[in-house]
Amino acid sequence: MRRFLITSVLALTALAALSCAAAQAQQPQLLPLKPPPPAPIKPYAAVSVTPPQPYGDPSFQTFHKQLLDAAAHKDRAALAKLTMVQGFFWIQDKDLADKNKSGIDNLAKAIGLDAKDGSGWDVVTGFANDPTATDLPEHKGVICSPADPNIDPKAFEALGNATQSDPSEWGYPLKDGTEVRSAPQPNAPVIERLGLNLVRVLPDTAPPSDASQPAFLHVATPSGKAGFIAMDAIAPLGGDEMCYTKDAGGWKIAGYFGGVAQ
Repeated sequence: MRRFLITSVLALTALAALSCAAAQAQQPQLLPLKPPPPAPIKPYAAVSVTPPQPYGDPSFQTFHKQLLDAAAHKDRAALAKLTMVQGFFWIQDKDLADKNKSGIDNLAKAIGLDAKDGSGWDVVTGFANDPTATDLPEHKGVICSPADPNIDPKAFEALGNATQSDPSEWGYPLKDGTEVRSAPQPNAPVIERLGLNLVRVLPDTAPPSDASQPAFLHVATPSGKAGFIAMDAIAPLGGDEMCYTKDAGGWKIAGYFGGVAQ
């Protein structure tokens, strides 16, 4: 069905382009119109968020340090020792894990560990830096990270309806008083400080042109201001999850939700 829809859209686009070309051949050329101005930022209801707490087992934090060390050295063998050999799951719309392959091979495919730009190792680092986790009910003894924040579902639904937005457009600051700046620069003037409320990420957010500069997100605050928040100061709603289990040898990566599109 997806392929049929894409083919149909491409066909309609081609027909539209041919019709447009034919019409232009019969009409004088017109100057291009200016694009419409962006829609103004409007205030929205402040929906409170309680960020998740770090997982209580001290050995879990020790395990994360081992993950960070493996990622820092891009040590696949070390990561393999921290991953279940058998029984690894990789869930998108179904379980994509190849049961004939080891856990590390499935994990590598799920997160693009072999990408030349090192982005797969960045994924490992990101999860290793998140101390939160919550139980996965359908897998006894398995926890997944990051844990979800506490949000009133009815208030969130009302917010989405009022703003005509998708849940993927929202995040929350990791601490009270997070600074919103006038430009995507760490020394730009602070225009507002956020409380522990949902904040909307605007679609024109782009990575910095200079990789050495810190990354910022372009956001709309509940008060109706547009500004920039450091990317590491805000957490998304939803997104990928890495899952873990503890056996006699310690914590292991047990599975992954999301990952590279298949």
